[in-house]
Amino acid sequence: MKQNLVDHKTGFTKDFWLVVIGQIISLFGNAVLRFALPLHLLNETGSAVILGIVSGCAFIPLAVMSPIGGMIADRVNKRNIMVILDFFTSGLTVCFLMLYGKVNITGLVLVVLFLLYGISGAYQPSVQASIPVLVCEEKIMPANAIINMVSSLSGLLGPALGGVAYSLWGIYPVLSFAAGCFLLSAVMEIFIHIPFVRKKRTNSILAEAKADLVSSVSFIGKQRPQIGKLTLCCAGVNLVLSALMIIGLPVIVMQILEFPGGDGSKWYGFMQAILAVGGLAGGIGAGVLSKKLRVDKSWKLLMYAAVLLVPMGLILMLSGSVFLTYGVLAGVGFLIMAFASLYSIQIMSYIQVTVPQEMVGKVISWVIALSTCAQPLGQMMYGALLDSMKNRVYILFYMAALASILLAWANKKACAGLKPLNGD
Repeated sequence: MKQNLVDHKTGFTKDFWLVVIGQIISLFGNAVLRFALPLHLLNETGSAVILGIVSGCAFIPLAVMSPIGGMIADRVNKRNIMVILDFFTSGLTVCFLMLYGKVNITGLVLVVLFLLYGISGAYQPSVQASIPVLVCEEKIMPANAIINMVSSLSGLLGPALGGVAYSLWGIYPVLSFAAGCFLLSAVMEIFIHIPFVRKKRTNSILAEAKADLVSSVSFIGKQRPQIGKLTLCCAGVNLVLSALMIIGLPVIVMQILEFPGGDGSKWYGFMQAILAVGGLAGGIGAGVLSKKLRVDKSWKLLMYAAVLLVPMGLILMLSGSVFLTYGVLAGVGFLIMAFASLYSIQIMSYIQVTVPQEMVGKVISWVIALSTCAQPLGQMMYGALLDSMKNRVYILFYMAALASILLAWANKKACAGLKPLNGD
């Protein structure tokens, strides 16, 4: 059925492009909400502590709901999951606007963020699991690159435009716009056709859920241990590399580098944009180089990132010109985020192609869940280390370089003997 749907000239189906458009609209609305709600909470309460607790706790439902979303994605029509969750998110946003001013703002934001991250955890496995049935095998990696670029662009533009809109018009117009995004995405997704074969239920829902959980863990732990090891490597990239770039560099820019006029906040904004564009560049690279990338050589991407951490440590140790230091950190950070993004897309594509179709959602959900848990853990770890090592921050980069080398070695062992995606 899949082959009849695929446009043989491009390798993509029209339904895949509808999924992409739905992702653009939905993820943009989500990015706006995730930015505007914590910002509004900070403005209303004036407490950075409350903001930190609420933002940190919001990641919990994402990690919990990813495996559940994966199990559902393998048993329910993926199109229906996307439609229902987008309608629900639109309604959730409207409920926030109706309750605003009538209940405690901290509790309201916490509940809404919990639900938003939980929805995201359940939503993404359906999107990822739909890719193998909507594109031909040779286009799996370019398709993942497109989805990754959409996510990166939404994460880059959503907060930027949301911040401008919030400063001009306040929370109501911003949230109303986000609700409209989810509603539009849900209506459009109704017209998507994703091939689906309904499974006959032979047991209770709880019993089947337990069986799915056990089978997915057994699959990645015993039947295909390479998949389990690659999943841990992906989590390691978020723990060691992504967390350092996302937390370490902004802290260095804001608190350690002394810019003329104390204008660190402006340069912090530029740094965040540079890192986001680095992730976007990795997505573009995965699409362009898809036929040349080999999963058994993916360890080299981690090795490149490890080597690049060394000049970052050196420039911080030498304490030279502020702008030279900033330029090196920004340029090298861009490259590291590009390599990390390229690596993640390559591993995700390999899993989608090699895992049996009936288990794709469940297996991918574990990748998403573990990677999601790893990044905030890494951010907390680096945050604590940065507080105690501000005068020796360069040591963190050498430590991260060593950890990345170990990750590359582990990835090389896990990929030994694996065949490339395209059979090159």
